[in-house]
Amino acid sequence: MTSLPALARPGGTRVLCIMAASPEYGPALRARIAPLMVGVGPVEAALETGIALQRLADARELPDLVVCLGSAGSRHLAQGGVYQASSVSWRDMDASPLGFAPGLTPFSDHLVETPLPTPLDTVPSARLSTGADIVTGNAYLSVDADMVDMETFAILRACQRFGVPLVALRGISDGAAELRVYDDWTRLLGVLDVRLAEALDALWRKLEDGWRMA
Repeated sequence: MTSLPALARPGGTRVLCIMAASPEYGPALRARIAPLMVGVGPVEAALETGIALQRLADARELPDLVVCLGSAGSRHLAQGGVYQASSVSWRDMDASPLGFAPGLTPFSDHLVETPLPTPLDTVPSARLSTGADIVTGNAYLSVDADMVDMETFAILRACQRFGVPLVALRGISDGAAELRVYDDWTRLLGVLDVRLAEALDALWRKLEDGWRMA
């Protein structure tokens, strides 16, 4: 029988940590967490997160909080910096020819831009956009957000189905220059591993001090 996804328990809070891909999971994070790896992109992320949350719910171990963390791109935020996502939107969805606002799934219950909790006083916040594409160069001009990733909105939708709050921590790996090769993404991942681990430590301290979602 497959084991359940691992939960961290800082301050007695059950936390499920989620990441997309192993290149983002360096030594500093490996020393702290055993995340659920959901794969790259919104389809894989929604599927794997939903399955994991259902299995935890069936075992009466549904987490109190989900934390997703990993890399993101940004044209203007500090490269190598770590940010809390203050909101997340879905840049792929556009049913505007039918009269729906861009970013809104027709007949669904989600917002165009969903606010997210930002509990860390020492980590800056930024607006996040999720999509299935790698954004680079002038493609940033069409994105109404500070940073881009490929999973957070999908993870949020799975969390909403189970009533579990989400905190998103993202490190800026690229965006100041156009992406041309794989190494343009991976060059800062070692730095981000350490800085994301430091942000996670701060979140753990916050939870140990009694912070909970209002």
